[in-house]
Amino acid sequence: MSWIWLLLLVVAAFVVLGALKGKSGRVGSIDFPYQRGKPLFSAAERSFLGVLDQAVGPDHRVFGKVRVADVAAVKPGLSNSARQGALNRIAAKHFDFVICRSGDLSVICAVELNDKSHGSRKAQSRDELLANVCRVIDLPLLTVPAKAAYSPQDVRAQFLAAVEPVPVGVKIGT
Repeated sequence: MSWIWLLLLVVAAFVVLGALKGKSGRVGSIDFPYQRGKPLFSAAERSFLGVLDQAVGPDHRVFGKVRVADVAAVKPGLSNSARQGALNRIAAKHFDFVICRSGDLSVICAVELNDKSHGSRKAQSRDELLANVCRVIDLPLLTVPAKAAYSPQDVRAQFLAAVEPVPVGVKIGT
């Protein structure tokens, strides 16, 4: 008779474990079908990030994979559908990097690292959208071709040229 109780106890334990296992990955009645994603940066982006950090210096901070919608806001005064359409165009897009002032973390420049994938029609359309958004919000966009190695001094010169354009009529090197 005691073996029947033991058998019932073992069966009950399996039922409880099965029920608990079925609920793993769930909270309440909502499924959470997620897993950890890939690294944020490709090898080329990681390499460039190190150089970019050096190039911008201690007065600036670099952030990666920042959503365009976190940098550009939709203008007020649009109809709900126009506002939603404008937001939808930028909501799923991101800049490779943004450079901010260290003091207040205001965004002063966006950076796109362009590799061979930017030759596709879809990528070119995305690049054009980002360029137009940056132009409209008056945010410099630094576009850097991907390559095997970068000079921090060259990247710094490109960054400074993007954020501190030379006034019209001023000659460089005189």
